[in-house]
Amino acid sequence: MKTVPVGVSARHIHVSPEHIEILFGKGYELTNFKDLSQPGQFAAQETVTIVGPKGKFEKVRILGPARSNTQIEVSRTDSFALGIKPPVRESGYIEDTPGLRVIGPVGEVELERGVIVAARHIHFHTSDAEKWGIQDKQKLRVKLHGERPLILEDVIARVSDQYALDMHIDTDEGNAAGVNTGDLAELLE
Repeated sequence: MKTVPVGVSARHIHVSPEHIEILFGKGYELTNFKDLSQPGQFAAQETVTIVGPKGKFEKVRILGPARSNTQIEVSRTDSFALGIKPPVRESGYIEDTPGLRVIGPVGEVELERGVIVAARHIHFHTSDAEKWGIQDKQKLRVKLHGERPLILEDVIARVSDQYALDMHIDTDEGNAAGVNTGDLAELLE
């Protein structure tokens, strides 16, 4: 059986250097609170408030390091509460997505775009992908063995020498199956 560790991803934000300075002050650098499963990535100590037309969420964690574009990842449930309709997308693709207001301790940014529901995906190190015959961008089937097992379709394979083996789903998917970060999922194809 081919198993992959699961990471259940709560709502979070990736922030550009320009927006970090607006939100936190000139020359500000993010503080590493906790390393994440992917090498070089971390949950920052810093949080922000995100505000949509219908609602808001406080203490939304920033993930570092800074990225070229600010992007917010929410679950479908979160999007209803915020009053927006973001598409399901791979991270980094923010064209034709809604925006919202981001409030930091020093300033705020009105994003014109950048909110997505992240497409479920598995990060494969190149060696793992080769061993299992997986190609970058291949769509996979994965079984979550939680309290209420689910089979997920269209799980996107992301292959790179920079990745560590890890599946990313959002809180809606994790809660639906009754799985938590650190549980194992079974790769079906």
